[in-house]
Amino acid sequence: MSALKRLPFFVILMGFGAAAMLVPAAHGAIMEDFMTMRVFFYGFILFSILTLLIGLATAGYAPQSVARSQLVALLAAFTVLPFMFAVPFAEAVQNTTYLHAWFEMVSSFTTTGATLYENAGRLTPSLHLWRALVGWLGGLLIWITAVSIFAPMNLGGFEVRAAVASGRGTVRSFAQIGAIADPTERLLRYSLALAPIYTGLTFALWVGLVILGEFPYIALCHAMSVMSTSGISPINGLYFAASKFWGELLIFGFFAFALSRLTFSRGLTGEGEGGLRRDPEFLTALVLIGTVTGLLFLRHFLGASESETGDSLQEALAALWGALFTVTSFLTTTGFESHYWNGAADWSGLETPGMFLIGMALMGGGVATTAGGVKLLRIYALYRHGEREQERLLHPSSVGGGGKEARRIRKQGAYISWLFFMLFALSIAAIMLMLSLTGVQFETAMVLAVAALSTTGPLATFAAETPIAYSGIPDGAKVILAAAMVLGRLETLAIIALFNPEIWRR
Repeated sequence: MSALKRLPFFVILMGFGAAAMLVPAAHGAIMEDFMTMRVFFYGFILFSILTLLIGLATAGYAPQSVARSQLVALLAAFTVLPFMFAVPFAEAVQNTTYLHAWFEMVSSFTTTGATLYENAGRLTPSLHLWRALVGWLGGLLIWITAVSIFAPMNLGGFEVRAAVASGRGTVRSFAQIGAIADPTERLLRYSLALAPIYTGLTFALWVGLVILGEFPYIALCHAMSVMSTSGISPINGLYFAASKFWGELLIFGFFAFALSRLTFSRGLTGEGEGGLRRDPEFLTALVLIGTVTGLLFLRHFLGASESETGDSLQEALAALWGALFTVTSFLTTTGFESHYWNGAADWSGLETPGMFLIGMALMGGGVATTAGGVKLLRIYALYRHGEREQERLLHPSSVGGGGKEARRIRKQGAYISWLFFMLFALSIAAIMLMLSLTGVQFETAMVLAVAALSTTGPLATFAAETPIAYSGIPDGAKVILAAAMVLGRLETLAIIALFNPEIWRR
């Protein structure tokens, strides 16, 4: 443990990434896929040696700025590590390019889940397991760094509850933390606290799916994808899953860990004394899920009533469940479609507009979870601010209640949330413009930009009027989307904070 404390954060991540290659190597040996086994085992040896050499060269490195070094290390993790992950993947696939393998690894590690291999049979089971494992590791990294890096700096959504703006005035408090504790020690402490929870929940979901009739290999991939909200599946989703409704019901319960950090990290950030019943993120999620599901079901119900093609109670309940599961899945930016989602369209004869799913993915899940998007806490802050402004129009002399924290969320929190929302919208416009310059059509560029920035890759398949194949876009567009995935995963405010002069001062 003391040896790890002397190593830079990025070197530690390299070591864990190299060690993870043993998993597909072992799986390949069990499946008698010896080509994949050799490639990943050689990759483990190569990158373990490289990690050892870099570790020896950087041991004892003392950063001048704690905030700068950790943000740069996190940015390097999502931009550099996929190059390492892609080497054995490209060699094992054989009939692919390194660019495609790198895109796949960026998509997996950022928990986006966009894939260039729409035909699931093109990849061996060990390669699908590697995609799911890389996504799972990316989700674990987000859990740990959210409370150990973003929370002290008031970034990643924590700025909504802070008394000062993001990236300004927060460096001093973070420097005080760094003055009494080594940054690596802080990361290790939260890793030891959160990694067992993350692993245990994944194991519990895996065992539960197996008990409900799912094949162990598919259940493991889906369990890792749900916990990381990557939406990676070796069978292209849940439609062909053997566990059917009961498997979806179990997965639905685990979506809660992407809606609020209080479900797994209560007390780590000094918040959440009231529990989920008073958590604004969880309550906002329930309202959004209930409202959108109700609207979708009502639309299909009216369509079925007019067409008189279906009056079965079973069809109605299946349509209701399909809407409830899929809406929640896209709100958490997982992107799994319910087996009964298309049944609603067959029942009513109406297609479901993809804009519903795009809107849910844009709003995203909870702060400090693996979900992407704008985040529910920012949506809540904007709603409370709008509610207060409307109240002031009706009663100019009224005084807003709720205490000091509520006033801060309605004022400073809403202000920084609006700034982030505008930056997010401008990012979508910029990505769309760059994609259009590569020859991508406007509607396709819009869906792809939202999918990348919200880290919800399956949007391209389910939200577009016709499914979009990532393999069919130009190589330049793939590079742009990969950069957008990293931007969406780290968020714009964190990238801007790297250019804050206060962070670069001694």
